[in-house]
Amino acid sequence: MANGVTVGEAADMVGLTVHTLRWYEQEGLVEPIERDSAGRRRYCDDDIGWLRLLIRLRTTGMPVREMRRYAELVRAGDATLEDRLQLFVEHRERVLARIDELKQDLEMLDIKISLYGEMARAQQEEMTSAR
Repeated sequence: MANGVTVGEAADMVGLTVHTLRWYEQEGLVEPIERDSAGRRRYCDDDIGWLRLLIRLRTTGMPVREMRRYAELVRAGDATLEDRLQLFVEHRERVLARIDELKQDLEMLDIKISLYGEMARAQQEEMTSAR
């Protein structure tokens, strides 16, 4: 990405709105983005990679305050590796718990699909035999 991409192009690349990208910057989730001579933000490959990580964290349910904490830890350097590790281990446990909940939800849906499928077939057979 020679000279980076604009905020609009970056937003398209990562699937966020321009407003959300700017909000991420205001919230301290993203380092201040380099600007060109006209003062426009220019996102480089590293910025895009960081945004994609933040999106994954948010998609997996990490609260913004923890995302902000993670960004602060990264900016603080290698002395925070253990804290970053702990943050991700704890988040992983929450993701696994949510996966278990979703599996239970899916089982309930499968039961209902099976039940309604059987009921619909029986109703169809009843209607066919009544003719």
